[in-house]
Amino acid sequence: MEYYKFLRQYVGHQPIILPGSVVIMLNSANEVLLQKRYDGGWGLPGGLMELGESLEDTAKREVLEETGLIISDLQLLGVFSGPDCYLKVSNGDELYSVTAVYYTRNVHGDLVIDYNESETMHYFSLSHLPQNLTDRRFIEPYIAQLLL
Repeated sequence: MEYYKFLRQYVGHQPIILPGSVVIMLNSANEVLLQKRYDGGWGLPGGLMELGESLEDTAKREVLEETGLIISDLQLLGVFSGPDCYLKVSNGDELYSVTAVYYTRNVHGDLVIDYNESETMHYFSLSHLPQNLTDRRFIEPYIAQLLL
């Protein structure tokens, strides 16, 4: 059972803190891989930490599960937390996310989309990101740094 589901058995809809990771994966054309979720938004591959994992391990596992890609040489760009990271989801669950943002160009394998997680995946130019990008705050602060 996923850790957050285990916690929900005890706290119901009360706010909890959920750590996780997302990854900015750039190809040789400086395009970032984004996943289109079933709610219509585009975002970075990633997800929630499980017990015993590091944030870097979370990033690697989630990318592999969602994309079929193996990543390495992750560089931590930043951690997002605080009142701006509060969410109340449609079922009434409340949470504060703590999200580690990683970056890599070291990507191996063939893209295999997990259709339980994503509608589709595409690479986008950093200068032409989709309008309905839900993870904009995780990408935009680093664009100049990523293009060096």
